[in-house]
Amino acid sequence: MIESHPIPRLAIPVGDPAGIGPEVVLKALSLPLLNDAASICVIGERSSFEAAYKHLKEQSGLNNRSSLVHPQDLQFLEIELNLSSTTWGQPSAQTGAASFQYLSMAISEALEGTFDGIVTGPIAKSAWKAAGHDYPGQTEYLAERSQTTKYGMFFVGSSPYTGWQLRTLLATTHIPLSEVPRQLSPQLLTMKVGLLKKTLQREFGIERPRVAIAGLNPHSGEQGQLGREEIDWLIPWIREMRSQHPDLTLSDPIPPDTLWVGPGQAWYGPRDKTAQPKTYDAYLALYHDQGLIPVKLMAFDRAVNTTIGLPFVRTSPDHGTAFDIAGKGIADPTSMIAAIQLAATLVRQRQQTQDNL
Repeated sequence: MIESHPIPRLAIPVGDPAGIGPEVVLKALSLPLLNDAASICVIGERSSFEAAYKHLKEQSGLNNRSSLVHPQDLQFLEIELNLSSTTWGQPSAQTGAASFQYLSMAISEALEGTFDGIVTGPIAKSAWKAAGHDYPGQTEYLAERSQTTKYGMFFVGSSPYTGWQLRTLLATTHIPLSEVPRQLSPQLLTMKVGLLKKTLQREFGIERPRVAIAGLNPHSGEQGQLGREEIDWLIPWIREMRSQHPDLTLSDPIPPDTLWVGPGQAWYGPRDKTAQPKTYDAYLALYHDQGLIPVKLMAFDRAVNTTIGLPFVRTSPDHGTAFDIAGKGIADPTSMIAAIQLAATLVRQRQQTQDNL
């Protein structure tokens, strides 16, 4: 018997009101298919959305392919903050405080069970800091509020050319490059791989995942000539993980300069149409830019950032506040649309997996 579940309930804290968050939300939610996929509640100030709607309607950058939903047709969970003095493209302590409060309310409601997932709009870390909230990003605040100690930044994008799905997990995130070798350890990677395996199995339906591991050094160390991390602990750790997880395939450390050739071919389609690109179900990048440069090169307008390990689903468009184009009507909602679609899919997959436990 197939269990029937209620439609996924998603909250969208709009992010910094001086950025493109309001615009991409108004554009994305004009699509009927999203409202069919989930029950969506916007967390923000209705009056500021009405002002944004009126302003954007007057912009020459808004074209027939980018319609806007009227705020009166949206479901709101309102926070009245009197943002009438907000100027497009000019973040401030006020806008930072607003985006922080939007996210705080979304987390509280998700923890109480009101929402199954959160789709976060883009925030400005500098505005958060100006408002007295010193966090590296939304991910760390989400983890703190939900008392989650094991979590990861996981990026998902589906190719518009081939339909192939790129999935990338970061081992380390918002830290200086000089800190990466010091923070990487077998213990950290064991936690990340455990999260990744659980996510691929329970939320993507991949029973025996295949995961590619990036090397840390050029040429994965060249047998110790270009760095010893691979020889000293990374390869021994991989061997240990293989013995502990027989249902998980892990590659040897793949040189970072060639790791992304197969994904690139799978994303755009190989030149030789008879060739089959070598790909994996997911990729573990050891530091921020090692994973996000290829993700943004291939899937800049389609990648979705999802935080794995939380008690609720969290996704986010993989772009920032774009203050330079805020209010001009030209922001692309594609990533926000993808983030909403993925959140709804992950909620349904979680429900289905729970039924099978």
